[in-house]
Amino acid sequence: MSRQRTMDAILASEYVSIGELARITGCRYSTLKFYTEEAMLLFEQAEQNLTRRYRREETVERIQRIKQLKESGLNIPQIKEALQSCAKQDGKQT
Repeated sequence: MSRQRTMDAILASEYVSIGELARITGCRYSTLKFYTEEAMLLFEQAEQNLTRRYRREETVERIQRIKQLKESGLNIPQIKEALQSCAKQDGKQT
């Protein structure tokens, strides 16, 4: 039996799993995994269980930005470049 958290619990949490991100954003799990592998989504990883944790608010905003860039016709390398430019302007690293 699955031990999924309720949507209220997910939305109240600072960190979420990739599966929970899929539920929140409506993106496919495989798409989010690809974005993670391409370093488009940032995560933290606890050493004990190797579970990737994503900061919910920041990551949801970033996924929305990726969707907007895709809809405007950019390809993955162009999206990565745009995300890096935004991060540099914000003083963050990707």
